[in-house]
Amino acid sequence: MFRYLKTGAAVALLVFLLLYIPACQSDRNETAVSTSGRHSGVKPPVETPSAELVATQDAFIDVYAAVMPTVVNISATRMRSPDSIGPLFEHFFGDMFKSRPQPKQEAKSLGSGFVISAEGFILTNEHVVKEAEKIKVRLADGRSLPAEIIGVDPRTDVAVIKVKTGKPLPVAVLGDSANLRVGQWALAIGNPFGLEGTLTVGIISATERANLGIEDYEDFIQTDASINPGNSGGPLLNIHGEVIGINTAIVASGQGIGFAIPINLARLISEQLIEDGEVTRGWLGVSIQPLTDELAASFGLERATGALVNRVLPDSPAAAAGIRRGDVLLRVNGKEVRGVRELQLMVASTRVGQQVEVVVRRDDENIVLKVKVSERSEASVAAMHHPEDRQAGAIGLDVGPAESGEGVAVLAVDSESPAATAGVRAGDVILTINRVVVNDADAFVREAKKVKSGDNIVLLLRRDDKTMYLAFNSL
Repeated sequence: MFRYLKTGAAVALLVFLLLYIPACQSDRNETAVSTSGRHSGVKPPVETPSAELVATQDAFIDVYAAVMPTVVNISATRMRSPDSIGPLFEHFFGDMFKSRPQPKQEAKSLGSGFVISAEGFILTNEHVVKEAEKIKVRLADGRSLPAEIIGVDPRTDVAVIKVKTGKPLPVAVLGDSANLRVGQWALAIGNPFGLEGTLTVGIISATERANLGIEDYEDFIQTDASINPGNSGGPLLNIHGEVIGINTAIVASGQGIGFAIPINLARLISEQLIEDGEVTRGWLGVSIQPLTDELAASFGLERATGALVNRVLPDSPAAAAGIRRGDVLLRVNGKEVRGVRELQLMVASTRVGQQVEVVVRRDDENIVLKVKVSERSEASVAAMHHPEDRQAGAIGLDVGPAESGEGVAVLAVDSESPAATAGVRAGDVILTINRVVVNDADAFVREAKKVKSGDNIVLLLRRDDKTMYLAFNSL
């Protein structure tokens, strides 16, 4: 009986398997049909997308295919001291961190760049190759080559490096960043987080962004095309595949906010770096300050645009052209001066020896003057300070009594000074300098005179209803 049941169970199992397996196979076939999409004859959800969308998609594909061969991956190796704590912390806690010198450590950074000449010149960011002892460039074809630094410009964060190859390299086409419009397509190619050949797409969100505290000379293109660590130095492109900027920075606290150096500025800098190995900048010989609404009204101006001259250096280009203290600089070569930063960039970008047309506001009327720009040098910058400022370490600040009686008010900031770069503004109230309380101009100058060239300066400021520390090194 037991043997019969066993045999019967076997027969039943065989019948079940014969019926079940084909059914399962049928289910699998149906599943395959439903997941294989167009390859199995099933229509896609959107069978005929709009021609405009397809054309845009094809344009992105074409730009990437055309430009990617010119984009490179840059690996920079530098030696770093492990005990560096920064100027502000060093000022307050330096004694706590002093210990036996530690051996320097090797640090590597990744960035991007793009080829601007068939001979191997590559444009990138200065901060990508800063203090690098060894640079490796990985080309789009997979070759890895050593590179040398041709020149760097920290004030604009532009650098040119060069690789030696046995054959000409594909070259990126440089466009024109002068007439960009908000809303135009912007494409970024680079190596974010070391992921080579990454394309991101967005739009131009704004142009002529300044006063961000990123570089000394700022005229950034803002974009929402994703820019991440490793993208620095890579190209920002228009829909035609032309380079319109160098991807440079992101706002860490903001999603979709990135900045690029306009290619027109980068081209000017790179040409000087390749030709001379350094950058020379134009100089007028004036100290300027921003216009307030009240000051603008006093000069008969409807808007607080322009830059107010508070000092003219004798024997300077400005003095020779007839610019005076109290003039408001409105236009340079037909371009509006919106503020101090814009004027600084305009003049610095002007070739030494070039004559420019300057429109100034004086006695309720506009006057046109011709100025021959000379070279900006450290000596010319130092000469812009009052004698007491130079003796105090060329801080570059004019100060006076504060209305509250506490601290000293900043009356003017030399736009070329370390204080300006650090973010000190006219209207700030300085409460302490290097932890010493100052309540009048004499006390401030007395403490400032103790600072030697290159020393660290820490200011405690009050701005509106907030207090803050700022640190910088004296000239």
